[in-house]
Amino acid sequence: MKVSKQARRAAKELFRSCTMDGLLDETRVRAAVQKLIASKPRGHLGILTQLFRLVKMDLERHTAKVESPGTLAPDLQEEVRKDLTRIYGPGLNISFSQNPALIGGLRIRVGSDVYDGTVEGRLNSLAQSF
Repeated sequence: MKVSKQARRAAKELFRSCTMDGLLDETRVRAAVQKLIASKPRGHLGILTQLFRLVKMDLERHTAKVESPGTLAPDLQEEVRKDLTRIYGPGLNISFSQNPALIGGLRIRVGSDVYDGTVEGRLNSLAQSF
């Protein structure tokens, strides 16, 4: 579905009105979507599609996934949490998971940013250089 410029502009404006202190407010988004569905202005499907895309991108930007080969110590988890909050700001949802294939180190993914400090990642980059 092709979304018109006007629908993109309206969705962006609607998205901005749903943020509070730089963070997306879920209740405001729900209310805006319900009001938009009830009033059904021209191009409302395009607006909803674009708004969904903007909300999805915002959620990805505020979600961090930290992978390690084993369980991280609580003090190390807190240090990683503190550093990520300092870099990306408050409101970041951080999840820690285990991936034994990493061998050692950490892989951190926040939105489209990937920080790969794992042994597996270094071995892969070494293999690609040959």
